[in-house]
Amino acid sequence: MYNSIEEFLHGEKTLVPIRYSYSNIKKMSNKFKEKLGEGGYGSVFKARLRSGRFGAIKMLDKPKGNGQDFISEVNTIGRIHHVNVVQLVGYCVEGTKHALVYDFMLNGSLDKYIYCKEGSIPLSCKTTYEISLGVARGIKYLHEDCDMQILHFDIKPHNILLDENFIPKISDFGLAKLYPVDNSIVSLTAARGTMGYMAPELFYKNIGGVSFKADVYSFGMLLMEMASRRKNLNALAEHSSQLYFPSWVYNQYNEGKDFEVGEVVEEEKPLIRKMIITALWCIQLKPSDRPSMKEVLQMLEGDVELLRMPPEPLLYPKRCP
Repeated sequence: MYNSIEEFLHGEKTLVPIRYSYSNIKKMSNKFKEKLGEGGYGSVFKARLRSGRFGAIKMLDKPKGNGQDFISEVNTIGRIHHVNVVQLVGYCVEGTKHALVYDFMLNGSLDKYIYCKEGSIPLSCKTTYEISLGVARGIKYLHEDCDMQILHFDIKPHNILLDENFIPKISDFGLAKLYPVDNSIVSLTAARGTMGYMAPELFYKNIGGVSFKADVYSFGMLLMEMASRRKNLNALAEHSSQLYFPSWVYNQYNEGKDFEVGEVVEEEKPLIRKMIITALWCIQLKPSDRPSMKEVLQMLEGDVELLRMPPEPLLYPKRCP
């Protein structure tokens, strides 16, 4: 496994990230003193980079397969420079030690802010809307503006990081795939992503092939949660109609009712409506019924009065409960 990673990194002349030794990594992180978070991949630690600014070191403790997650992340993110995509500063490969070094994001991940729960820090509706625009621009860049089409496959609140000005950065490219720009349908050997944000075509092969529309679906689920400040799938819902939240919101709007999110001032209601209707388009069951990220941006930036309601979103094909 380590040989294949070494060969890849030596052969990749276009990569700009700095290569660090493990002793550099220990020194920059002050022997891993301050942990910022952890996930299935390992842990993230605060660090001070050689330049003097802060960084975040992601230590990968369970390299998967042939080190493919690591290679995917370095290869994908090493070639990206966009205001809404996290910047990879460097990496370390030394024996079993794998690390990725990123810019430090002062405000952490989006999931700390969007749910109405104890200890969360609510954002204003305008800030939430601006964050949604930034995330949409970042995904559009990955899909349409790189020399290769990059599909992320794990868009969710935990993977959206916020800098000191609450500018969002898409992070965690461990599941990402690179494809030629003209490849509309991609081949995957297994479903990938996080339950609740994964597109239905990853499970149901009869509704359409897997394409960039899988990220559009995940973004729609993220957008719905941002607008409503609650989880889309609520196992503790009092009514079965609220179990799949997008259907409940859809019915509210179809009946001419406004969806209320806590204390919302009148001028914020169009922003919430715009986010929710756009989200409902993004989470259509069939990939062919979903907009592209370019169209999503046009919907979010345009006039709410011009948005029409999509068909009701379904969680699974009617023949496959």
